[in-house]
Amino acid sequence: MQTSQLNLLAAWSGILLGFISGLVFGLFFHREGWLGGYSSLKRRLYRLGHISFFGLAVVNFMFYFTAQQFAPGNPAMAIASWAFLAGAVSMPLCCLFMAHFPRTHLLFGVPVLSLLLGAILTVISVTDHASRFTSHPSPITRQQP
Repeated sequence: MQTSQLNLLAAWSGILLGFISGLVFGLFFHREGWLGGYSSLKRRLYRLGHISFFGLAVVNFMFYFTAQQFAPGNPAMAIASWAFLAGAVSMPLCCLFMAHFPRTHLLFGVPVLSLLLGAILTVISVTDHASRFTSHPSPITRQQP
């Protein structure tokens, strides 16, 4: 299995987990004091974890389709793939940990930095890939002497 296939699996898993967590939260959200009330840090972090399943699923879908344009051995894209996977797993976990243990807020650096790394490597790879095609004139547009 190619690494990008894991991003596709992570995307669908994120959507499924988003639906499941939404179902569970939906059973309790009508309670005014659930998780300390609507504006409590705990409840906000639960909501952030829930929405991160969907948001990072979209990121992994986009990466999967972008990675299809590259040769399987591209090292920057392989690292980006793992970085997006790490972000998709660690973001909801960090939200859950911080909801119950606020002093763990520094853990947010793990998903944020991994997602930044994935995005930077993807942008660099896409830019490099695009410049290879635009820096050489097409045989169709080349003028004959």
